[in-house]
Amino acid sequence: MPKDRDTSLTRSNQGWLSVPEQRVIAWIVPRLPRWMSPDFLTALGFGASLGALAAYALTPSDPAWLWVVNVALIVNWFGDSLDGAVARRRRAERPRYGFFLDQSVDVLSQFLFAIGLGLSGFVSMEVAAIGLATYLMMTAQSLLRAEVSRTFHLASAGFGLTEVRCLLLAMNAAFYLKPPQRFDLAGLNVGYGDILGIVWIMVNLGLYVAGMAGQLTRLAREERPDGEDG
Repeated sequence: MPKDRDTSLTRSNQGWLSVPEQRVIAWIVPRLPRWMSPDFLTALGFGASLGALAAYALTPSDPAWLWVVNVALIVNWFGDSLDGAVARRRRAERPRYGFFLDQSVDVLSQFLFAIGLGLSGFVSMEVAAIGLATYLMMTAQSLLRAEVSRTFHLASAGFGLTEVRCLLLAMNAAFYLKPPQRFDLAGLNVGYGDILGIVWIMVNLGLYVAGMAGQLTRLAREERPDGEDG
């Protein structure tokens, strides 16, 4: 493990969609106009998350707003995924500023999408909030791993923000085509959106524990107490 805390972070993206995604990004970036700066793209992505919140809140009156949410998800991907690539291509990188801004905005966007999902009624607010909490646990773990390994992992078990957005796109389409009908399960009134949310929560908790155990095992191997045989 690097001992110099000032070692630059390296990025690792092992998401299932990372290869085609990087090809798309490599095609788009050279074709963007100069006025689309990295900060503009970051703001565009965040604005899309605000739009998604508003559209989700309107779906109880008209489920067609789910398609607006899906457009907002695509715009959010566009802004969030291209800001860093544009900065690197234009040699306008600000590594610490960019990292802090990107992660801060991502957390806010995740919060807005989760609250919007709860407001839509397709998933209960309780399940949406707990799902957000477990996803933020995974985000915190990613940042902790970056601190001790100097490698920032953009995905866990093949899932990063791009894969999560694709899941939301599919889920929103399913909600529109077949709105959840609530039923009693173990004394709880739930719909299939809640069931999917509970599965999401359990998967995140399992990945968190597995990731914690794996990282601790590696660190214990690398940092043996003084006097202990190697």
